[in-house]
Amino acid sequence: MNVRIRGTVRIDTEACKGCELCIEACKPEVLEMTSTSTNTRGYRYPELLPGCTGCRACADVCPDFCFQVYRFDEPRTWSPEEGLR
Repeated sequence: MNVRIRGTVRIDTEACKGCELCIEACKPEVLEMTSTSTNTRGYRYPELLPGCTGCRACADVCPDFCFQVYRFDEPRTWSPEEGLR
């Protein structure tokens, strides 16, 4: 299964308060909250799945400024076997 990736995000998990606004804002549905992991303050935080478009919806809605969004000049492909190409 190959997934087209147009961008990525860096998430400051320690700044996250687990509000889940980013999950709802993510149109490609590539953010999901951790199920058991928490940050040092005890909050669950979002994790990025393959398929980010770099749209910035997560960063725009985040009240804690946890996201840095990067867009690739050319789309890249990710597969479980080969990783990011």
